[in-house]
Amino acid sequence: QVQLVESGGGLVQPGGSLRLSCAASGRMIFSIYAMGWYRQAPGKQRELVAAITSGRRTNYADSVKGRFTISRDNAKNTVYLQMNSLKPEDTAVYYCNSRRDEYDYWGQGTQVTVSS
Repeated sequence: QVQLVESGGGLVQPGGSLRLSCAASGRMIFSIYAMGWYRQAPGKQRELVAAITSGRRTNYADSVKGRFTISRDNAKNTVYLQMNSLKPEDTAVYYCNSRRDEYDYWGQGTQVTVSS
């Protein structure tokens, strides 16, 4: 059993920052999994925001490049998403994902609302 627990969401004004965390636990070797952050806004499909491989290669959605940074701490079994210069269009539920081969796990999501 693997659990992913997100935290760090909330309400922030445009231009503000938030840092999301996703702590993994259970029967997994965290360091060998690719980790990702996805988001889903009301009425829209879930989309990839950022991902980091076991070798720490990263990729980002064009809409967040230069504003968001994904990182991982394998000693803490945790992946982070630093979000700066937030915009109203970043409002969504953000989900953590871990993936390796046929194994694919999701967290429960954390709400991020960007509004004045």
